Amino acid sequence: QVQLVESGGGTVQSGRSLRLSCAASGTFFRINGMGWYRQPPGKQRELVAFVNSGGLTTYADSVKGRFTISRDNAKNTVSLQMNSPKPDEAAVYYCQATIQTVYWGQGTQVTVSS
Repeated sequence: QVQLVESGGGTVQSGRSLRLSCAASGTFFRINGMGWYRQPPGKQRELVAFVNSGGLTTYADSVKGRFTISRDNAKNTVSLQMNSPKPDEAAVYYCQATIQTVYWGQGTQVTVSS
């Protein structure tokens, strides 16, 4: 079984920075893709950023230039550096990892104050 545990959520002032982290644990050989998704209240879950096993990254257009995803393959972790978050980016942020199937973390709440 694989578990993903997120940390780093909380309240951040618009224009400041927040860093989310996610650690994968369990029995597996290799993690393929890892990513961050978010689900604002009353809306669908959406991709924020994704990084494949080779380090290739993909970002939602709305976060390009402000958010940075990174992963540490040795530690099975993925992080999301959020710079200058906006109030409408408040959401539950979920970590995702693709191994033989897709796994999700429990989510961490991010609140952005103006």
